[in-house]
Amino acid sequence: MSTHDLVTKGAVGWMASNPVAANLLMILLLLGGILMSGKIKQEVFPAFELDEVTISVPYPSASPEEVENGIILATEEAVRGLDGVKRVTSTATEGTGTVVVELLNNADTQKALQDIKAAVDRITSYPEEAESPTVSLPTIQREVINVAIYGDQNEHVLRATAEQIRDEILQEDGITVVDLSGARDPEITVEIPQDTLRAYNLTLADVATIIGQTAQEIPGGSVKTQNGEILLRMSERREYGPEFENIPIISNSDGTVVTLGEIATVSESFEDSDMSANFNGKPAIMVNVYSIGDQKPIDVANVVKAYIAKTNPTLPEGLHLAVMNDMSDVFAQRIDLLMRNAVMGLCLVFIALGLFLEIRLAFWVMLGIPVSFLGTMLLMPGMDVSINMISLFAFIMALGIVVDDAIVVGENVYDWRQRGDNPMHAAIFGARQVSVPVVFSVLTNVVSFLPLALIPGTFGKLFLVIPAVVCTIFLLSLVESLFILPAHLSHQHKHRDNGLYGMIHKRQQKIGKWLENMIEFHYLPFIRKATEHRYVTLTAFVGVLVLLVGYYFGGRLRITDRPEIEGDNVTASLVLPYGSPVEATDDLRSRLEQTALQVVKENGGDKILKGIWGLTSDSNECKVRVFLVSSDERDISVSQFTQKWRKLMGEVVGVESLTYSATMGPGDRVALEVELGHTDIPTLEAAAADFGRELEKFSSV
Repeated sequence: MSTHDLVTKGAVGWMASNPVAANLLMILLLLGGILMSGKIKQEVFPAFELDEVTISVPYPSASPEEVENGIILATEEAVRGLDGVKRVTSTATEGTGTVVVELLNNADTQKALQDIKAAVDRITSYPEEAESPTVSLPTIQREVINVAIYGDQNEHVLRATAEQIRDEILQEDGITVVDLSGARDPEITVEIPQDTLRAYNLTLADVATIIGQTAQEIPGGSVKTQNGEILLRMSERREYGPEFENIPIISNSDGTVVTLGEIATVSESFEDSDMSANFNGKPAIMVNVYSIGDQKPIDVANVVKAYIAKTNPTLPEGLHLAVMNDMSDVFAQRIDLLMRNAVMGLCLVFIALGLFLEIRLAFWVMLGIPVSFLGTMLLMPGMDVSINMISLFAFIMALGIVVDDAIVVGENVYDWRQRGDNPMHAAIFGARQVSVPVVFSVLTNVVSFLPLALIPGTFGKLFLVIPAVVCTIFLLSLVESLFILPAHLSHQHKHRDNGLYGMIHKRQQKIGKWLENMIEFHYLPFIRKATEHRYVTLTAFVGVLVLLVGYYFGGRLRITDRPEIEGDNVTASLVLPYGSPVEATDDLRSRLEQTALQVVKENGGDKILKGIWGLTSDSNECKVRVFLVSSDERDISVSQFTQKWRKLMGEVVGVESLTYSATMGPGDRVALEVELGHTDIPTLEAAAADFGRELEKFSSV
C-alpha cells in the first residue's frame, strides 16, 4: 500500500482527498436548508396535544355550592377510577361545573376520551335543569393578533359591526380562524303575561315546545318522479325576532289561528350575563385572529393590519379599530435577535481566527455556522419541529457552541501546516489527531441537552423542541468539522507574499507571533508556578468556592425553575366574594383603569400606551390589561409600571384577591400552589384564611 493510500485511508482521509463529495454534502445542507426554510411551519409557540380531557356541564342560575353537589361530585365519582386517569381537578362556578381529567403520560388520549364520554353519559343523577355535558380534548389555538372594536355606540351596533368585521377578515387571503370575545351572545326573548297564558290555557313550557318544533330546518327525504328526483325539506329556520311572531301557537277547528306575536312580545337582545368590556374607557369587543396549518404569524398579522388601515375610515361614526396585542411582533423580534447574533458570531469567529491563524482558515471555520444551522432547517420538517419562540431560542443557545469543534480541528491543521507539512497531510493528520476528543466533546454537549427530552407533562412537550434542534446542530457541526472542513483545508495553496492578501498575511503573522510570545513567556510560566505550588493553588480555589457559596446562601443569587420574562403587557385580576353586585365589580374595574391611566400619564403618556382593555367576566370577577409599546420605545419597565400601579391603587378592602402579572412565558405562573380539601365549605374557607395569615408572616411572601 502506497503512502498516499495510507494517508487517505478512513472516512476523514477519503473525504479530504475527494473535495467533490465534501462540497456536494455542504451544498446539500446549505441549499436544502435555504429551500426548506420557507416551507417550515411557523408559529409563535409550538402546538401540541395536552394529556387531559375536559368535562363541562352548564347548570344555569346555580350557585357554586349547588354546582358542586349536583354536577362536580357525580362527575368525579364516574371518571376517577377509569384506566389512564392520573388526577381529577374540578372547578365549580356560578352556572357551570368544569372537571379536568389529567391522563398518564403513556395513556391513549383517544381511548381515554371515549371511556370518559361513556362514563359521563351513564350519569343519571344530574339535576333536571342541567344541560348536556360537553366532553372534549383541549386544543391550543395559535393566537396571533387581537383587534379591539370600540366606540360610543350601543351594544347592538357594536355587535353587528364586530360580526361584519369578523366575516370580512375571514375573506382576506391567508386568514382562516377568527372569533369574538368580550361580548354577550345575541338572544331572542319571548315575554308572555301570566294572564294571557291563563286565558289561552297555555304554559311557558307549551309555548317553548311549539317554538322549538316549528322554528327549525329539517330534511324530508325525496320523491322520485318521471322528471327526476324532488328533494323535500321543511325550511322554517328563523334568525330574527320578527320572524318568530308569525309562528302559530293555537289552531282552532274553525280555521282561526293565534300567532306568537298576538300573545307575546318578541324582542332581540343579549343573553342575561354580567359580561362587559371596554377599550380606552369605551365599550368594546375583541376580534381574535389565529394561524393554522402552514399560515405564518407575521403574514397573518400583516394582512390584519392592512385590513385595519383600509377599514378604519369606513366605520360608523364613533367606532374605531385598534391592535391590542400582536404576538407576531414578539416572534419577529426573536427572529431578528437570532439573525443579529448569527451575524455577530460569524464576524467574531472570522476576526478572531483571522487575527491569530489565517484568513482562509477563518473563512472555512466560520462557514460551519450556516452549514449546521441550515442543515438543521433541512431536517426540521422530518422531526415535526416548527420555527417558533422555543426553537429560535434553541438556535440562539447553540450559536455560541456550534463552531468549537471546527475551531479545534482548524487550529490543529494550521499547527501541522506551520510545521512544514503539505496541505493534504496536514488536513488529514490534523483532523484525525483531534477526532476522538472532538467527537466526545460534541457527544457531551448532546448528552447534556438530552434530559430535556425526558421531562413529562405539558412542559416536557413544550421544551422537547430544544434538544431536538440543539442536538441536531451539534451533530451536523461534527460532520462539518471532520468531513467537510478538512477537504477545504487540504487544497489550500501556499499564500502569496505580494498584494492585499500578502499584506494582510504579514500583519496576521505578527499578531500570531505576539500571541505565541504571550503564551511562551507569560502563560506557561504562570502554569508552571501554579503546578509547583499546588497547595496554594488549591487553597485559592477553595477560597473562591467558599465566597461563591456564601454569596448563594446570602440570598443575593436568585434561583428559579422558570425564569420570568418581561412582556409588554400588565394585567390586574380582581375577584370579589361570590354574590357581589356587578356594579361593585365595574366600579373597581373603572378604578383600576383610571389608576393605570394615571401611571401612563406620569411616565410618558400616549407615547408608551397602546391601550387599556377592561373585562368583567362575571358579577364578581374582572380583569384590566394595559398594553404598552415595545420596551425599546419606553423608559419604564413593566415591573416598574406594575409597582407604581399597585402603589397607586393601594389596598382594596373587601376583595378576595387582587393580583398583578407583568411577565410572559413559563415564568408567568405562581411559584407555589397549596390545595386544601374538606367536605364542609365554611370549614374549608376558614382553614384557607388561617393558612393565608400564617403565610403572610414570612418576609418573602
